[in-house]
Amino acid sequence: MTEWLRIRDVRVPGAAVRGGETELLDHGSDGSEPHDVLIADGRIVSVDGNAVGNAGAATVGGDAGDATGTESAESTPAPRECETVDAQGRWIIPGLWDCHTHFTQWAQTFGRLDLITARSAAEAMDMLRAHLEARRAAGTLSPDVFVVGMRFRHSLWADDAQPTLAAIDAAAGDQPVALSSADMHCGWVNSAAARRLGVHVGESGLVGELEWFDAYTKLNNAPGAAEETLRLLREAEADAAGKGVTGVRDYEMAENVDTWIRRFAQGVDRLRVDAGVYPERLQAAIDAGWHTGDELPGSHGLGRVGAMKLISDGSLNTRSAYCSTPYSGITPPTYGVMSYTPRQIEDYMRLATAHGFAIACHAIGDEANTIVLDAAAATGAHGSIEHAQMLKPADMPRFAALGLTASIQPQHAMDDRDVIDRFWAHPAGIPYPFRALYDAGVRLRMGSDAPVAPLDPWLAISAAVFGTESSDREPFQPEQCLDVRAALAASTAQGRDRLAPGDPADLVLLDRDPYAARSPEEMRAMPASVAATMVAGRWTFSRL
Repeated sequence: MTEWLRIRDVRVPGAAVRGGETELLDHGSDGSEPHDVLIADGRIVSVDGNAVGNAGAATVGGDAGDATGTESAESTPAPRECETVDAQGRWIIPGLWDCHTHFTQWAQTFGRLDLITARSAAEAMDMLRAHLEARRAAGTLSPDVFVVGMRFRHSLWADDAQPTLAAIDAAAGDQPVALSSADMHCGWVNSAAARRLGVHVGESGLVGELEWFDAYTKLNNAPGAAEETLRLLREAEADAAGKGVTGVRDYEMAENVDTWIRRFAQGVDRLRVDAGVYPERLQAAIDAGWHTGDELPGSHGLGRVGAMKLISDGSLNTRSAYCSTPYSGITPPTYGVMSYTPRQIEDYMRLATAHGFAIACHAIGDEANTIVLDAAAATGAHGSIEHAQMLKPADMPRFAALGLTASIQPQHAMDDRDVIDRFWAHPAGIPYPFRALYDAGVRLRMGSDAPVAPLDPWLAISAAVFGTESSDREPFQPEQCLDVRAALAASTAQGRDRLAPGDPADLVLLDRDPYAARSPEEMRAMPASVAATMVAGRWTFSRL
């Protein structure tokens, strides 16, 4: 039996983009007239009487971040009596997506030490001591279980305030402690943790990229870790739903396909999830018969196999993003590093493409982006370039020509603006070229890279639109800011800011028109205006 739902008296965001500027429409003070949305079996049937049967199916883009392909719903008339929700004039938008997360690590920030506010190694160690003391007093500290911290940003610390092994050993003693940097490209561990993880640390106590990626996965194998992670996953899902999030791309460095099949079976099911596959696991996924877009068993259509995630180079904060010019202020000169050779990248892309996998290729430095674009051109790979933080002007139109999506994280620009001045003082490319990519006709998708930045699309939208976190500070690269319509559209699976017949019933009801936000503070406060979130016709959050 068809399940019907009518959402009555909703409005679409009341702004239009004209000549590159945002202004209110003329036909109402709020920019839109109230209308109804009709839903049947988890799909939008009509919007203000415009039904699938006479409007045609809504086409949703074809990369791994989209919630569905081109489909249509039956144009059967709704019964006279069907469940009705009165939205009372609230604004309605498509469900929001975070197109780049490490979801397990993000969930664990709900229960781990967060060092994002530390301004020096000394402050970080003071926070660690307080955390250890609180755990000790609560009886939750065990010498057999790692204490894990997240998001220290040593790239912003003074040269005489950097991490040292002596400092973390003095703070932690024999308790194994492992701290992950904000960009997750290095770790800071004490001697006890280094022994258990099997890593070598020098005087800094830091563990570099590839070695850290491997070591970090071992932190989840402690006694009781699985149960704690499941609890935190549910908390993170609820938090995301409360912000209007209906889907994520998960690029956790793990066996994501099997992991998410288990999670859906355990009832972790408030979000759509595209589960990425790393190169080292690609052949196993191919042998198992998976392809990008395949539905995960037991997910009821919410889980899909995602793209092959390949990390081509490092990061800005660890000075390892691969650039064509040397980092400023670093002796001896360094250009960053590639994680794979150009030939290896091309081979992995060719293998993925031949077996039905899209790509999601991390590239931050301008030279890394050139290498990745060359590989995509040589192999016909489709999908996305993740981050694209610095690009040579000549490379931007290549995204559009190759049909590749630029998966960007605008909040990173806010976090990195001072680091850019310090280490990319003389770049050969343009850092964070959001508007330049948009003007070149490149499809944009936005995300957080959580836990590098919080899983909150409104932060990304605000950063993209206003270019600053505070009205008290000048925008960073205002010429690269996006208009609000483009930023909101890039935060949805459909790539547009309003629902259409044939869409999956993934939607958000808002107490406030997001286009009325006139400052970064107002846009960043939008989660408080989320009244309800729906995924596949089911409310995942509601205070209606």
